[in-house]
Amino acid sequence: MFPVNVPNVLTLIRILLIPVLLVALLGEFEEGDLVAAVIFAIASLTDAFDGWYARRRGSVTTFGKLMDPIADKLMVIGALLALVSLDRLAAWVAMVIIARELAVTVTRMQATQQGVVIPANWWGKAKTIVQVIAIFFVIALDPTPGWVDALVYVMVAITVISGIDYFFGLRRQLEAARERRDREPTPAP
Repeated sequence: MFPVNVPNVLTLIRILLIPVLLVALLGEFEEGDLVAAVIFAIASLTDAFDGWYARRRGSVTTFGKLMDPIADKLMVIGALLALVSLDRLAAWVAMVIIARELAVTVTRMQATQQGVVIPANWWGKAKTIVQVIAIFFVIALDPTPGWVDALVYVMVAITVISGIDYFFGLRRQLEAARERRDREPTPAP
């Protein structure tokens, strides 16, 4: 069981909204795109709010640290795959974003096991904001106008740049951790 607090409940709600988003997006009923766009927007807003609330109220939990980023990635990946299946987004766009998300998540878990934590930086936050905005408009506007198509390219570029920045930051952190270990005195036998 997880500690019941506002941020954790919002994270759980976001996870539960993912299948509803997919049904609204993939279902063949009137106003499905509008419903899907509203659900995506609500889920995205809960993501922004729950982290802020958890830090402000001292409600940060292990469950939240683990599940919040997973919920975010599941929501984005689910929406991307649905949009690809509807031919509203190029498959290569989804694959670039999904590959970046999986690579960063796997390396973040490995780095954490070595005691290295890479906090979110400006590029990571910009990536999330641009992804949410671009995906929202691709869901809401069918067919997408040219400015949304341009926004999708910006989303891909920022996603790639943030991934590169993450890996360079990770490399610096791992080198610093290695140097600290090398400077520590070796215990006498």
